Amino acid sequence: MIPRTLFDSDLEGFRDTVRKFLEKEATPFHAQWEKDGQVSREVWDKAGEMGFLCPTAGESYGGLGCDFRYSAVVMEEVARSGCSGLGWPLHSDIVMPYLNNWGSEALKQKYIPKLISGEMIGAIAMTEPGAGSDLQAIKTTAIKQGDHYVLNGSKTFITNGQMADMVIVVAKTDPSEGAKGISLLLVEANSEGFVKGSNLDKVGMKAQDTSELFFTDVKVPAENLIGKEGIGFMALMQELPQERLLVALTAMAACEAAIEWTKDYIKERKAFGKPICKFQNTRFKMAEIIGETTALRVFTDRCLELHLSKKLDIPTAAMLKQLTTDLQCKVMDECVQLHGGYGYMTEYPIARAWADSRVQKIYAGTNEIMKEIVARAELG
Repeated sequence: MIPRTLFDSDLEGFRDTVRKFLEKEATPFHAQWEKDGQVSREVWDKAGEMGFLCPTAGESYGGLGCDFRYSAVVMEEVARSGCSGLGWPLHSDIVMPYLNNWGSEALKQKYIPKLISGEMIGAIAMTEPGAGSDLQAIKTTAIKQGDHYVLNGSKTFITNGQMADMVIVVAKTDPSEGAKGISLLLVEANSEGFVKGSNLDKVGMKAQDTSELFFTDVKVPAENLIGKEGIGFMALMQELPQERLLVALTAMAACEAAIEWTKDYIKERKAFGKPICKFQNTRFKMAEIIGETTALRVFTDRCLELHLSKKLDIPTAAMLKQLTTDLQCKVMDECVQLHGGYGYMTEYPIARAWADSRVQKIYAGTNEIMKEIVARAELG
């Protein structure tokens, strides 16, 4: 197959370290975490000690100062392991970059070291009960009063919501201005008036805490404004290509893992006196998904390369996210089918991966929105 050229020996050594860590510290406990509805705080602390959280953060904040390939390794290995409860990619590569790229130096110094160590777990609150992909329609407001903002509103489907110690909240500081009135505020979880709702019961990703958040007259210090008032929507648009690349990287790693599990299964499982890998339908189905996964892996790595040189544009990232997550859902479905009845049993990793995969076509912007972004860029 086509070799990956972006990852040198140092990165592959780092990958091996991450993989072994997950095998020891995450995989044996994940079934219990799924029952609990969230992972342990201990695994976050250990990940921080190992340098797996926010590896791209600068050395001046206690980070490794690595390029995005190190983050890619972590998210790929988490996806490959099937440990979908670990919300590290969102914490490291969505939450932290908003602080790093848009926050004041004081905010960076105060919070980034704690995100790196795992002392604080981060979340970002965009989606509301009445506003998902249409972020301009959010109702949450943050009205300035003296030296603070008064935050009111509610959010839903928030990853890391139960465990989060700090949340970047998308709110309107000037409701009359539409998108131009959207700002970002950093809110600590212990703020008076900030209430976490129940841990939502999902189809998949059972160990990933996902919550409703409620804000009632929460006083947020003015210095917790990220950037300036009104730059929120622009910041979101600029950071979304990395978020969509993140989703694509996890999708491709999940596809590759599912294919490996299925190859092992069809070589061992027998029907009518021979391994099912000897039947033409099985062979053709596997050839099809292996070919499609290989092709999109090359495209994904090219987009990663573009991102490293700051050249990954919004339409290309949208195209990538839509194609890879559509393929992920197809691969999972085909692999479940090839497992037969066992593929529907949660003791098999393919069953859990199938359930986990479906949301990939929804978050970070639905795939329908991704198609509209591409069409708008190409057709006007």
